[in-house]
Amino acid sequence: MNWRNVARNWLAKPWGRLAIVLSLTSVTGCSVVNHMIYKTTGTVMTAYAEEHQVPYVLASDDLEMNCSMAQALTPLLMSFGRVTHTPNQLGVMVYLSAGMCAESQAWEQELRYLRAMKKANVQEAQDAQIAQKRYHILAANRNYTGYRHLVEEFGEPGGKCPKLDDEFENFIWMMGMLAGLQALSNEMSSGAGLGIPKDIAAKAERGAACLDDDQFWGVPMAIRATIWSMLPGAVPQGEDPFARLKIAAEKGEKAGVRLPHVLYAMAALNQGNTELVKDVIRQHAKSKAKKPADPERKLLDAIATQTLEAISDRLWTEQTGHRTPIGGLGTFWDDKRQSSGETIDLDDIL
Repeated sequence: MNWRNVARNWLAKPWGRLAIVLSLTSVTGCSVVNHMIYKTTGTVMTAYAEEHQVPYVLASDDLEMNCSMAQALTPLLMSFGRVTHTPNQLGVMVYLSAGMCAESQAWEQELRYLRAMKKANVQEAQDAQIAQKRYHILAANRNYTGYRHLVEEFGEPGGKCPKLDDEFENFIWMMGMLAGLQALSNEMSSGAGLGIPKDIAAKAERGAACLDDDQFWGVPMAIRATIWSMLPGAVPQGEDPFARLKIAAEKGEKAGVRLPHVLYAMAALNQGNTELVKDVIRQHAKSKAKKPADPERKLLDAIATQTLEAISDRLWTEQTGHRTPIGGLGTFWDDKRQSSGETIDLDDIL
């Protein structure tokens, strides 16, 4: 049978052409219906995440759970950008969270590197360093993606302040700039040229001025002062970056959201001031003992503690070969008084 002739004869008849049109309309209609369903689902999911999921997560201090959630749900949430508007504000949050997951793995590899170096195990140290850099590359890419979502939603920081409608949008603006700064830091730690624009730091410094410092626990000023301390010639006349960081840290302590402590410690690290770093960690531990975290911002306070604990672990491992003892955050190997941290009897374990 010549199927080409059959098709030609079919199309030559009016009812044949009508059947083809109806068939195509049916298929197209189904596609339209599916598109509408997907679009509605995406809009609902995005609204739910912004109104309920994000506040719920921020009120939790389970960082491992947040890490798993960010890595698992980011592709699902962001894929709705194919059928409706891209959820850029959520993109800032989930990519920043996923970036922190990768960075925590980089910290672990750094500790492995330090232990190997103390044992003069060159191969182990080299392997750990390679792994550490790979995780920093992953973290840099994730954080920079979060920053790009900020730019897509509100425009590039550094120029005119964007119109931020509510507290949530102000919060996203702040977290997006932190994502950009973290991307730069991760790129530098990786030693790889990833093409992340170096002017993000200067733009974030100007963008942070758009935020109410008291409303956001001293973080905006801490961002600005940290950048002042790191960029040559960036300190405004009459300003003292570390005096500003101290004030910002105090605001964070009073609010129970101690993110400024992290920026304070990072600025001190960049200056090579280890004693100041230790003082910031000590103050963080004392503050945690005196005042609980803001119930609605437990996650942010826990992130601050985890980051400072990672810095403490590095210092401890460099000196002793092991990380900060259990319960020992805020204490150090060279303290004159006996550490209040838990002492582990290795003989009992063996």
